[in-house]
Amino acid sequence: MRENVELRDGTEVVIRPMSRKDLPVAATFFRGLPKEDRAYLRRDVYRRDVVAEMIAEIKTGRARRLVAEHQGKIVAEGALELESHAWKRHVGELRIVVSRKFQRKGLGMFMARELYRLAAAEKIEELVVRMMRPQIAARKIFRRLGFHQETLLTEYVKDLKGRRQDLVVMRCDLEGLWQELEHYFDHSDWRRAR
Repeated sequence: MRENVELRDGTEVVIRPMSRKDLPVAATFFRGLPKEDRAYLRRDVYRRDVVAEMIAEIKTGRARRLVAEHQGKIVAEGALELESHAWKRHVGELRIVVSRKFQRKGLGMFMARELYRLAAAEKIEELVVRMMRPQIAARKIFRRLGFHQETLLTEYVKDLKGRRQDLVVMRCDLEGLWQELEHYFDHSDWRRAR
């Protein structure tokens, strides 16, 4: 799977599966994220060994990872993390990170669409996202995608600075997500103008 997409501002990017060869550019992408964005990520992606570990999860089947590439640089990363436990095999967890320069251009929605396709191929029925309460923009995006807040666990996790944060868990069934994605792409200004 390799998809060329045009963002709202006309920028073209390629969305494709992440591979082991992506380690140097992926590490550069994650190191380039602002500290305030990295602070709320589950892993310390500033460390190259952590990025290598994430890529290794592809081979083990624990995750499907995509990257968006522009002019040889990764500008977004998305993951569908899979459960191996029988009682949660129908559930997948989504993660999407977009560089600041490429935010508000529709790239996150394109990444969500491709992750949806991966989830459907894996026979996933329900998707979950987990984030810290200060990630307001991310929560808004996932609400637009049809996710609803399932629970809030007060001071349940620590950010990378060691501060306790509330964990927000949102979920959406796969059919609901697809309907929201179809609606988004059918009604997008830049799609109508093409």
